[in-house]
Amino acid sequence: MDDYGSFASKLTQTGILSDPWIDGRPRFRVEPIVLSAETHRTLSGAAEQICAVYNQVALLCHADPALRERFFTLTPFQALMWDESAPEWHGIARADVFLTTEGPKICELNCDTPSGEAEAVLLGGTAHAMRPWLEDPSALLRERLCTLISEVAQRPTPITVGIIYPTELVEDLSMILLYWRWFEARGFRVVVGSPFNLTRTLGRPGLFGVPCDVFVRHYKTDWWSEREPSRDDEDAFDDVAPLQRELEILLEGVRSGSCAVVNPFGSVLTQNKRAMALMWEAMDRFPVWAADAIRRYIPYTVRLETAAPEVLANRADWVLKSDYGCESAEVLIGAACSEEIWQSAILHAVKGRWIAQRRFIPLCDEEGLTTNFGVYLVGGVTSGYFARVHSGMTDYASTTAAVLIRGEDHE
Repeated sequence: MDDYGSFASKLTQTGILSDPWIDGRPRFRVEPIVLSAETHRTLSGAAEQICAVYNQVALLCHADPALRERFFTLTPFQALMWDESAPEWHGIARADVFLTTEGPKICELNCDTPSGEAEAVLLGGTAHAMRPWLEDPSALLRERLCTLISEVAQRPTPITVGIIYPTELVEDLSMILLYWRWFEARGFRVVVGSPFNLTRTLGRPGLFGVPCDVFVRHYKTDWWSEREPSRDDEDAFDDVAPLQRELEILLEGVRSGSCAVVNPFGSVLTQNKRAMALMWEAMDRFPVWAADAIRRYIPYTVRLETAAPEVLANRADWVLKSDYGCESAEVLIGAACSEEIWQSAILHAVKGRWIAQRRFIPLCDEEGLTTNFGVYLVGGVTSGYFARVHSGMTDYASTTAAVLIRGEDHE
């Protein structure tokens, strides 16, 4: 068996990752990315500081509703999620960090339903077993996440955990299975289902009639709310109505203290990419340390409606992003598209839904590929990496690689 075939076999034997190929080509890289201890500290330090900056965004918007209304165009149900949860927003997140000649740059913080945990942990574990002298930073993720769930439950074990996810989609089933195993091994009772399986049972929120102490929410906030296109030339979504019944069940449970939700629904605001425009445009509202971190790690970002003339004239310098686009969806790199496409995007962008972000150039390896170091944060602390190697934008076609760390005495 070739090297990748053998590597893929080790991964599939876990019973979690069943698809090591995509469109006939490898999804994963056999060789891990090996970071020096110094580079690991640089990446993790940037991610942790920006996670703390996002917390400042939540605190500012909670204290000043006018600031929130100025920067975020939330639908009524998105506003409800924020108002009921604010300023709580964080449990687990993933900062997408790139190395550049100017140091680390973070293009976004995925803090609503971050994915890739199964790939990160199983790739890291497999690579570490073959190189035990290196450190596997993703080995921390299991203990830290389970501890977080125990702490937010606010009750003695055994606790019941409900995992809510889009059961009609298969992309993140590996993550759901991994969490399920982790939680049961920790002594939690686990129930899984979609939002449509939520029930009120004995006065408490539950899944399939089973009351749950904690709900791990892997169903995006913008799917719980009204769904509206971010361009005025797009057709309406087929499923535009909010999940009102389902959302009310969970919000009532959080309000009464009978359950907790991870991530909290307050991430509807921090997941919105216009949070990065708020950082730059309202920088004077932040503490000195936070303003320094914004300037150092977040590319210059503004609301599209405030910068349209400059952005229209200098597309090679800019990237356009919608408020809730993900995995390259609704992301347009000016240098990589035609003038016609660029002008159309600006013309048809729904006001209040887009940002313009200054383009940065990531470092490339000898093959001309860049690496998106997805740094996991649990409770604001670095807990692993989901690294994707690619050319162009990070998307589903990127190759995932394990990240290991060389200890100080091996530098």
